[in-house]
Order: sequence, then structure tokens, then C-alpha cells
Amino acid sequence: MRLANLYVRTSALAALLLAACSCQTAQRPVSLLPPATAPAISQKTPSPTSANQASSNPAGSKAAPAPSTAASSPAASGPSDQSIQQKAQTPKPAETTSPAPATPDAEAIADLIARVEKEYQSGLANYQAGNTDAAKQNFDNAFNALLGSSFDIRSDDRLEKEFDRLVAGVDQLNLGSLGADSDSQQDAQQEPQQKSEPAPIDQTNDLTPAADARTKAKAEAEIKNTHSDLPLMMTDQVAGYISYFSGRGRGVFERAFIRSGRYHDMIVRTLKEEGVPQDLIYLAQAESGFHPLAVSRVGARGIWQFMASRARGYGLSHNMYVDDRQDPEKSTRAAAHHLKDLYNQFGDWYLAMAAYNSGPGTVQAAVKRTGYADFWELYRRNVLPKETRNYVPIILAVTIMTKNPSQYGLDDVVKDRPADYDTVTINYPVDLRLVAECVNSTAPDLQELNPSLLRLTTPREGKFELHLPAGTRDQYETAINSIPADMRLWWRYHTVQSGDTLAALARTYHTTAKSISETNHLDSPELEADARLIIPVAPGKHPASDTATYARHITRYKVHRGDTVETVADNFGISPQMLRRWNGLRGSSLSGRRVLALHLPVSPSVHDAEVASARTGKPKHAAGSSNAGSSNGASKTETAATKPPATKLAQIERLEVARADSGHSEPRRDATVVHHKVKTGETLYSIASAYRTTVAALKRDNRNVATIRPGMVLIVPLSR
Repeated sequence: MRLANLYVRTSALAALLLAACSCQTAQRPVSLLPPATAPAISQKTPSPTSANQASSNPAGSKAAPAPSTAASSPAASGPSDQSIQQKAQTPKPAETTSPAPATPDAEAIADLIARVEKEYQSGLANYQAGNTDAAKQNFDNAFNALLGSSFDIRSDDRLEKEFDRLVAGVDQLNLGSLGADSDSQQDAQQEPQQKSEPAPIDQTNDLTPAADARTKAKAEAEIKNTHSDLPLMMTDQVAGYISYFSGRGRGVFERAFIRSGRYHDMIVRTLKEEGVPQDLIYLAQAESGFHPLAVSRVGARGIWQFMASRARGYGLSHNMYVDDRQDPEKSTRAAAHHLKDLYNQFGDWYLAMAAYNSGPGTVQAAVKRTGYADFWELYRRNVLPKETRNYVPIILAVTIMTKNPSQYGLDDVVKDRPADYDTVTINYPVDLRLVAECVNSTAPDLQELNPSLLRLTTPREGKFELHLPAGTRDQYETAINSIPADMRLWWRYHTVQSGDTLAALARTYHTTAKSISETNHLDSPELEADARLIIPVAPGKHPASDTATYARHITRYKVHRGDTVETVADNFGISPQMLRRWNGLRGSSLSGRRVLALHLPVSPSVHDAEVASARTGKPKHAAGSSNAGSSNGASKTETAATKPPATKLAQIERLEVARADSGHSEPRRDATVVHHKVKTGETLYSIASAYRTTVAALKRDNRNVATIRPGMVLIVPLSR
């Protein structure tokens, strides 16, 4: 009997050992907390033995052996036919060596979320009512309830989403500035904010395109010759997105492909330095199309689409002036760290990418529920959110197409060039419009170089790395040193043009002629053309050009053949971005659109000193100067304080009579020049239509003016 018992025990022990050995190639469960460091990324394909050793015991941590499938390898030079077949097979459930922790009680979690939500809504109500202290207390209570609970927020998808939503909501209120009644804080609240762009991943993730047999066969053949440090494989889902990006989603793919040129070298270099696969760049291409201002429906932001809470955990700050999620370099390094942590947690790049999308808690819960640490098995079992199930196939499709440009007709698509820039570290606030005047650039160009800035000013406190057009660092530092440090948010530079007077400039910039003269040490009121003047604008008295707003009234524009978003926006003096937002447009094409809705630009303080001059070098006339007979000999025009004519033809006739009375030669029979004073609500298009000319002609004769404001005077050439 004793021998029989011994035999039975020995047999049972042998069976357990065999079972353990057989699980070395099965998919394994993953630990909830990431190990301290990630395994090194090798540029060469590791041997099966070394790969298993590297991933089974990263940083000396005790973990189950890594699976031998291609997706678990941190770097691979491309899957072989055998690896693809292995991945296509249904993996075996992993044997868990320790019982999984008990799932948190659903009712307790629901009750916690309800309490947090109640505090959050109370905070919003107090904030709207102006009770900022009470609002802060409500929000603190909400955070404390979540963080002080016995539940691990990362282990439950509902808690993690509630936390992210709470952080994003509070961030938008800029609570860090509440209670600060300083003039600078109030001014900052009134400054125009940078506008965002919709994230392409939202559009693509809503689709589940069908696979095309020919596309799939073609892509399978391409994978065999495609080198990638990520595991590549072909499934119906991947083939479906390749078909989509080759067809009706071509515009989405091509725009991202073009913009990739701006950031490719920087991103690849950073990923390599951080020891993660360099082909993770295609995750950013799928997420944002390489647009730093991309914002998803749930508030993820930037090239790498970070949520606010996750971004803070990786050192990306966010306040009322700066959002580091929109900084291409900082966010790339943070994304590399995050992806490395996710790989350490799951030991599989597909699962790491899935967790990047939906959060590690969601993926961890799916692995525990099924016992499979394999993305495609989780996909087949439908235990991941739809957007996460689509996420990995989208990235793989983008990777395959970008790495095979000839096969997908991309050889003739020209990528954007990387933007060269100088960097100057400043510890003072400055307005980008002043910076633009210092370096002969434009505020939009500087915003393009500094996408992390949420406003047209740099932060009021602390240091900021300001990017300038290449080769302008010395020019900027020389020019800015002439402006007092405490006035760099207000003062401006102005290049004198023919016809400018001190009085006119004073009205334009809401200052005094005496202040301009004293600041620039002028000995005479006469201004020399092309001279640069410092304009001492009083704090809070921005020129009208800085505070332009849009009318509430909707103007409807009938689309004409050849129109694009850019040409229409240019005609009406609005930004293409605003036109797209008002009409739900993407890209530049207006194909299929018959009518556009838009809001005309309106200046809150109409001034008459802004005058657009013609290229012919004829002097500009400040409004009101003709009342005094115009000291520079300019003739009377309809800008004088006279009763406005009833029609445009009457304006023309009055101009001709005025020119004859002042001794000017008679106008040419083939052309008449009218000085038209812009009125509220007018646009380049409406003015051109009224005078039976073209927008192009207006721009040509007015120094390519793009934006007009009430009070400006345009030279309108009319053919007879």
C-alpha cells in the first residue's frame, strides 16, 4: 500500500512538471504592476533562448516565462512564415500559479463613482456661481474620494475613466489661477486661445472596414520583405484598414504621411535613445496625423494623444499658458517612457499598444478574465472595447503602407520638411506679436514653432524655451532688449509706411503721439519711411488688430467652382481652421458642398488710422486727415467727413469730381481708382463683388492684404 501511495504521488508530481514545461510556449498572465526597468531593445533578431531570458526576468523581477510568439519580442526584424502561422493558431490558456485577486464589488465601485460625480457637479455649480473656494473644496473632495478608496484605480476601467474625466474637467477650468485677481491673470483669461484640431484616430476608429482578398494577399507578400522592429502580421482586420487607407480614407492617410516629414527624424531619434522600437512612430501617425494640436473626443491631446492625468505622471505639465502634451519633443519622450512601462507590464507590444489606447487596467482585466495574454485572442473573444480592438490593426496598416510607399502610390507625395529653429530660454512673459515684429515674422508662424503655447503670450512666471525662425536669435535679443521687461506683453514695434503720422499711429495703438515721440527720442514729428518705431502701448490697451472677434450673425456663402477652404477663408479674412470648425469640414476640398456658413470678423473698437496702401507707392491717407486738407498734399476722397454716397457708382463719380477740383489730372478712361473705407461686416469678397472686380485684384493693389478691419482704406482699381 505504501509503495502504491508513493507511486501515485510520484506520478502526480511528474504530471505537474510536464504541465509546467508545456506552458513555456503558452500565453501568460501579466503582473498588475510594471517592473522597474524595461528589457533592452536589440536591433538584431534575438535567438529564442535569449529572447525568453530577456523578457522572462526583466530587471531581476520574478515573472512567468515569456511567450515565444513574435508579438512578445521587443524587437524583430520581421516575422517569418512560421511565426505568422504560430500567431494564427489559437493559443492555450495560461496556467496561473497564484489565484487572481478578487474582483472589486461592482456595487461599491458604482457607489464610489456616484459620490465622486456628485462632488464634481457641485464643484461645477459653485464655479459657475463664482464661489471659487467652495468649488476647489468640492473638487478636492472628489479626488480624495477616488484616491483614498480601497480600490486600485488602474485595475478598474470605470474608475480610471472617471479619474481621467475628473482631471480633464478640472484642468479646463484653470483652477490654478482662481482667486488671483491680479491684472495679469485677468488679461490672460481674455487673450485669444490656440485652436485645436480633431484627432484622426476618432474618425478611423469608428470604422471596421471589410477586408479585400487581393489587398490581403498583396500585403502578406510585402510583410515578408518588410523590415520592422515591431512584430508585423496580416489579419483580415489589418487588410481592411489597408483597403480603407487606399480608398476613401486616402486623404486621412496622406495628410499624416505628408506631415510626418516635420517630426520623423526627431521622433525616431528619441525612441532610439529611450530603447523602444523606432516603428512606434506609426502609433503617433495613426493617433494624431502628427498634428500637435489634435484633440480627441475624450480630451486626449497632442501628437501622442495623452490624457491629462497620464501626462502628469510622465512629467508633462499643463496650465493656462502651456500644455506640454502639445510639445512634440517633450511628449515624444514621455510617450517612449509610457510605452516602455506598458511593455514591461505586459511583455507584448500588441498588448502594450492596446493598453496605450484604453488604459492598462482595461487590458489587465481582459487578460485575467480570459487567461490569455495575447491581443488577437482577446480580439476574437470580444473582451476589449471596440476602439481598442480596431486600434492595433490601424497601426499595423499604417506601418505596412508607410514602409512600402511604392506599392501604395506614395512615391510622388512630398513630405513636409523639418522646421529649423533657434531656441532662446526666457524668464519673462512676452507677446508673440511683439516677437514676430522683432524677427520680421508672423504670430501664426511663431505659434507653429511653439505649439505648446495655449495663448499668444509666454507664461507669466518661470522659464520657457521660445523657438524662433532659424538664424534670428541675435536679431530677437537685440530688438527685445529695447523693450522694458515689464512691458513686453504690451509694447509693439511698427515699421513706418508712407503716409504714417504720429497722430494716426497713436490712434491705432491707443496711445499718445507724445509717448511715441519720447520713447523713440524723435526730434521731429516727420516720420521716415521704413523706420522702426517702438510703440508704448498702455497695459490693457491692445490695438484693435489684437482683439478682433467674430460676429454672431451667420453669413452664408455660395460655393463656386475652384473654391477651397483656404481661398474662401482668405477672401473673408478668417482662418481656415475656423471655417472648418463652423462647417464640420476636414481638409481643403469643398467638393459636394454648395453653401458654407461663416461668421465675419468684427473689430470691437473701430479705428480709422489703419490704411492699406497700393504697391504703386501712392501715399496712404489716415482717416480724418483729409478734414484738414491733408498736410502731405493728398486729395480728398470719400474718407472725408462727408455724407456717404448712396451707391458705389456715386462714390466713383464723387471721387472723379474731387480729383478734378483738386487739380489732379483726369482719371484714365480705362481705369478708375477708388479709396474704399471698410465698414463693419464687409469682406474682400463682398467689396470685390460690389465694385465688379476680383479679390485677387484687391490684394494685388493693397500689398496682398489678407485680413481687413473696419476703418481700413483699400485702393480699388476699376476697369471701365
